[in-house]
Amino acid sequence: MSAQELRDKSPDQLREQLADLKKESFNLRFQAATSQLENTARMKTVRRDAARVKTILAEKAAAAATSE
Repeated sequence: MSAQELRDKSPDQLREQLADLKKESFNLRFQAATSQLENTARMKTVRRDAARVKTILAEKAAAAATSE
């Protein structure tokens, strides 16, 4: 997912996506601990996507604070 796609979403949608990414991250860590993880690179992409979502949320919050 690209940052531009995330910027087009509302803050509520971003929070929902962040929750989904955190759940997926938990499941991937659990699979890794039990040696059932097939795609180890997925952990990295999920972690980076979550960071990207957090960054966009912070940008939107800062923009809202300055516009008030």
